[in-house]
Amino acid sequence: MFVRALFLLLLALNIGGACWLLFAHRPQAAASPATDPGVPKLLLLSEREGEGDAASAELASAPESNADLANDQCRTLGPFPTQADTRAAMNGLTPLTKRIRVREAHTTQTRGYWVYLPAQATREQALGMARTLSEKGVRDYYVVTAGDQQNTISLGLFRDQGNAERRRAEIAALGLAPKVNARTEDLPSYWLDFALSGAGPLDWRAKVSTPRDLREETITCF
Repeated sequence: MFVRALFLLLLALNIGGACWLLFAHRPQAAASPATDPGVPKLLLLSEREGEGDAASAELASAPESNADLANDQCRTLGPFPTQADTRAAMNGLTPLTKRIRVREAHTTQTRGYWVYLPAQATREQALGMARTLSEKGVRDYYVVTAGDQQNTISLGLFRDQGNAERRRAEIAALGLAPKVNARTEDLPSYWLDFALSGAGPLDWRAKVSTPRDLREETITCF
């Protein structure tokens, strides 16, 4: 009898607790503020009710008239050997110009001069020509064994053209027919094209850290 009464009591307590959890009124927790006091709330550009368009309109500059463009004088400055030199000069000249841009060009530069005897028809003939040079007292030569210049006999590489011509004349005096070939390479160079208002000169030397070997030329406006 006691066990049955205890069971009914526990059952009643469980039912009452469940009803309280289900139907009892619970106060809403206060929402935490999105930002700290005194810090403005972040807004998306689309939420600013047209403020973005107004700001863009304020930043946009008025277009130049044809008369203003007709008075522009455009020049180019260069060549700069590296992009780093070009950027440094551009940073210094930008406040003094209406428009400025970087232009890349390519120039052919001479790396030196090669004195040689033209390629022989066979390897044996090339070696025979080398023996002839040796017999005539020439020691500084090299027989090319592979590549586009195979069986050519190199007589030296020279930085100065005058030295190359003296070497050619020395070998020619032995009854041979050497040639001189300029060795070139295609290298990039960089120019700054800029526009000025009117025909006044631009004192670019005061703004460029390495003005040596640079030249200024007039170009068609861009």
